[in-house]
Amino acid sequence: MSMMGELTFFLGLQVKQLKDGTFINQTKYTKDLMKKFGMEANRPDITFAVGVCARFQCAPNESHMTAAKRILRYLKGCQEVSLWYPKESGFKLIGFSDFDYDGCRVDRKSTSGTCQMLGNRLVSWFSKKQRSIATSISEAEYIAAGSYCSQVLWMRQQLRDYEIEEKEIPIMCDNTKYISTDKQLANIFTKPLCESRFEELKHELGLIELS
Repeated sequence: MSMMGELTFFLGLQVKQLKDGTFINQTKYTKDLMKKFGMEANRPDITFAVGVCARFQCAPNESHMTAAKRILRYLKGCQEVSLWYPKESGFKLIGFSDFDYDGCRVDRKSTSGTCQMLGNRLVSWFSKKQRSIATSISEAEYIAAGSYCSQVLWMRQQLRDYEIEEKEIPIMCDNTKYISTDKQLANIFTKPLCESRFEELKHELGLIELS
């Protein structure tokens, strides 16, 4: 609440506040997006796909245009999907770090993907092609984990500003010793997935239909 009333729209994000939590979506932006033909929506479920298409924006060919149109068709079919932020979820910060070794067929570089959860709330995520060519799976994993640590250290400092101290922040790397592949939430930011796995991860990240 503020002097201007309840927050309903902020920086392109539509906000719907309920008693037990808050929905954040980009329905209006998505509609404007499709109307104009652009494709950069701030949605975790298309972060990887948009990132891959963006690699070829300087010299796109027909296959890239086909992929871009497929993303737009996907957005059209799920305009009401929103990020759900429940009120009663705690403030335990936990992160997931994943990589797709040798995933780019053009230059053989790997893709890093991370996401951070504050309780059951998705608060940060990214998908990015690594700058150098990893010579082993372990090297690609360490590069991805390094990017994750930089983000987590910044987030820990932000929480301190609100007097929330996080002494131990677990890093869930894509390694069966620490977390099994089927529980790795960052999979959605590093590689194409089958429909069932994709929908499962969307739900785990808090992307649900606004009703």
